[in-house]
Amino acid sequence: MLSPFYQQHADHISISREQGCRFAKCVADDYNPLHDKDAKKFCVPGDLLFSLVLSRYGISEKMEFTFAGMVDENTKLTFPEGADEFDITSGEKVMLKVKREGNTSQCQTLTDSLIKNYVEFSGTTFPHVIIPLMGKQDVMINPARPMVIYESMLINLDTLDIHAPTLEFAEPSFEYTGKRGKITLRFNLLEDGKKVGSGEKHMLVSGIRDYCQDTVDDLISFYNQRKETLKPA
Repeated sequence: MLSPFYQQHADHISISREQGCRFAKCVADDYNPLHDKDAKKFCVPGDLLFSLVLSRYGISEKMEFTFAGMVDENTKLTFPEGADEFDITSGEKVMLKVKREGNTSQCQTLTDSLIKNYVEFSGTTFPHVIIPLMGKQDVMINPARPMVIYESMLINLDTLDIHAPTLEFAEPSFEYTGKRGKITLRFNLLEDGKKVGSGEKHMLVSGIRDYCQDTVDDLISFYNQRKETLKPA
């Protein structure tokens, strides 16, 4: 499932601009300009790193991921032996910190389903969830420099005896002080209509400014136009 989106070398993994861009748009439905292959400051989607970890190490009952560094096309990612806690590194630099608890499943069907459903959930949060969430407190991101950074995420599963869980949105939250804030997006995992787990995605936002409906309308219009233009055939 993920083999088109990375390159396996003798002792590391790398991800090209083309591969990161294709994953963002084809799998995650994510049109963040940072993931464009010709972006001035290109960044590999955090959800691709998350997916590579699940694919390599399996699904644990409790999992926490902390994004510590920006991965680009020159990053050489080293994946260590699996443990309760480990780091994905590039040289001396930590790029992703992983914590796991409980039992682990290597079921490929479950892994593929969780990856697919999570990244689809994750990719659709901007602008459809984040902008209205901030708007409730009469603030918005800076449209000229929309700095929303993926900080961390966690998943808690009640059981590993599942095969194709789907995700549903739960109540999100937003807190801010001055021009900086934190967004928490929550979701439940369901199988056959029954809740089997939950999770959270945490994002940091900076450059917060007063809400302006005209600016929001222009921003959403620009985003939708970008998606229409760049969406793969």
